[in-house]
Amino acid sequence: MIGYSIGIITASDQVWCGEREDASGRTIAAVMKYAAHIKHTMIVPDERPLISAAITEMADEFLVDIIFTTGGTGFRPRDVTPEATLAVIDRQVPGIAEAMRYRLAAKAPQAMLMRAVTGIRGSSLVINLPGSPKGIKECLDEILPVLEQAVAMMKGKTVSCT
Repeated sequence: MIGYSIGIITASDQVWCGEREDASGRTIAAVMKYAAHIKHTMIVPDERPLISAAITEMADEFLVDIIFTTGGTGFRPRDVTPEATLAVIDRQVPGIAEAMRYRLAAKAPQAMLMRAVTGIRGSSLVINLPGSPKGIKECLDEILPVLEQAVAMMKGKTVSCT
């Protein structure tokens, strides 16, 4: 049985205008298909207000348990997904982003430059993922074991840690 719902937000100017396919969003869907129900997907340009609005809509209207964003976590001027996320979350969950960076940096030191953040909005967990399919797979492999417990805890359910 699938334990929770997810939403996928791809933040990319090129995907938004049809210049590139959404390989990152498809990768998230493929990795998560047996663990979660994909409730909604969105593609938005690299614009802070639009990314924030997409996260807010997924959390508040679609009531998605986990919202994955992909793209916009680097150093380029239009990489604004972390700032858009921080603008709409209630609480940060730094351990998830730290675990992802640690996993990626073990193979590629430049992963330390990933600015991804994670946090909670209402009863939705928001996780910024990188824009590359390879990075997405590595990150999801690292955090997948704790996601069901995270959703249960956000819903106020008692979860045994042993």
